[in-house]
Amino acid sequence: MDCRLRCYSVLCRTFHGALTWKYKDPGQIGDGTSTTITTPTEIGIGANWSIIAAGEEVTLAIKTDGTLWAWGSNEFGQLGDGTTTDRNTPKQIGSDTGWAAIDGGFDHTVALKSNGMIFAWGGNEFGQVGDGTVTDRNTPTDASGGTTSWSAITAGGDHTLALRSNGTLWAWGNNENGQSGWIGVHDDNRSTPAQIGSATNWSAIAGGASHSLGLKSNGTLWAWGDNSHMQLGDGTDDTSRTPTQIGSATNWTTISANFDHNLALKSNGTLWAWGNNEAGQLGDGTDDNRSTPTQIGSATNWSSISVGEYHSVALKSNGTLWAWGDNSVSQLGDGTQTDRNTPTQIGSDTNWSSIATGANHTVARK
Repeated sequence: MDCRLRCYSVLCRTFHGALTWKYKDPGQIGDGTSTTITTPTEIGIGANWSIIAAGEEVTLAIKTDGTLWAWGSNEFGQLGDGTTTDRNTPKQIGSDTGWAAIDGGFDHTVALKSNGMIFAWGGNEFGQVGDGTVTDRNTPTDASGGTTSWSAITAGGDHTLALRSNGTLWAWGNNENGQSGWIGVHDDNRSTPAQIGSATNWSAIAGGASHSLGLKSNGTLWAWGDNSHMQLGDGTDDTSRTPTQIGSATNWTTISANFDHNLALKSNGTLWAWGNNEAGQLGDGTDDNRSTPTQIGSATNWSSISVGEYHSVALKSNGTLWAWGDNSVSQLGDGTQTDRNTPTQIGSDTNWSSIATGANHTVARK
């Protein structure tokens, strides 16, 4: 397997769809330069990358030897290297070799080890690191809550979600819009993992800026949190402070969320999207927001999805790479800065194997 890494785009949008832009190059591309990259570009010469992820302005990766690497913005210590210095090339974080999963939020990072422990670091204003404090951390900090039974993790904007091996759902961090899923007042944040409900059949989770998605083992789709751009998919724009089932389908298999839109796959290989669509990031050929999951095209061979702030990326089972949405800073990787409102193939390679998106950059593995 070709486990090489490609990244593209280096600029950052400042606010929603407003025509305000600024250069922001903390190094999340990882090629050691401050040059905008408009097409997939190999990062380094290593061919042993295994797992990739991204935060808002960081790129995260795990190698086949279980080591953890990070690069990009480090203002809050979200790289985990003991400093607040930005890095524009991959830097190994510590010397441990047991890392199994990784994800990044606005300014914090969460990771899972193969022994079932959770570690987190970076910005901690809302308790999103999960160590019982609101103190920023610049090295991996134990957030396991005294258990080694964790099985999955994801980072929202300023909140964190996790699953245990018994199928229970947990969250911590910002709960201003109900994105952490427990009932309470708008500022009822948590700085340690708190169980959400009593269900024991959760199977997958995804975190947006201020909303969350989950799948249950019966194939049902659930959402909660902010709904101002109809990102919950329940046909309304009403906030939901606890997990709410979306529709009645029981064949959902994969979910991805970021700022305020979502992608999902069904077991038949179809692609669905809902929420904010101001830059065409839903891929339905319009810029209209969608309040319920809407099928994108008719293809039945979608295999992997990842959502950026205003763009979307996906793989098909034939190994091709596709992207759409905001492209003002070349985050789609098609060599232009033209927005796309339908899935657009990126290059002609057929050996792409995994993808990840930050706010305005994309990383993919062959």
